[in-house]
Amino acid sequence: MAEKFNPSGVELTDNMVALNRVSKTVKGGRIQRFAAVMVVGDGEGHVGYGLGKAAEVPEAIRKATEDAKKNMITVPLKGSTIPHEIIGEFGSGRVLLKPAAPGTGIIAGKTVRAVLELAGIKNIRAKCLRTNNPINVVKATFEGLKSLRTAEEVARSRGIPVENLKG
Repeated sequence: MAEKFNPSGVELTDNMVALNRVSKTVKGGRIQRFAAVMVVGDGEGHVGYGLGKAAEVPEAIRKATEDAKKNMITVPLKGSTIPHEIIGEFGSGRVLLKPAAPGTGIIAGKTVRAVLELAGIKNIRAKCLRTNNPINVVKATFEGLKSLRTAEEVARSRGIPVENLKG
């Protein structure tokens, strides 16, 4: 399981995944607001996402970035890819993440690519299944990355040496 990461003192890069104009209807009319989804990461296995809502775009982006720094996780890497294939699910969003050989690059849609690049994954194949709603796709990608486990973690949980693992 991916553990929480404290981003203090680390150089982080941020990327806006989605910006929505949302409105709320009240007695006096409609209130316009903005919702931003931001992803932050250091390119070395640490990544986080956040959602911010405000009346102005810069304020929504700032709130989303602060939220993303609070929700950072550590992604287990195997070289420049992930240890195994996995499907991350959140709501109606499903994202298939498959490890790839060196030189493949990041084969993924815009939303998943933003998360994977900032996580520091260089070779991977990804596919959005069911929905392509950016918020659910980002959350599904994170669920997949959170549930990745290395061979050492699996061997330790089973109480056997790594050499005895099959596959």
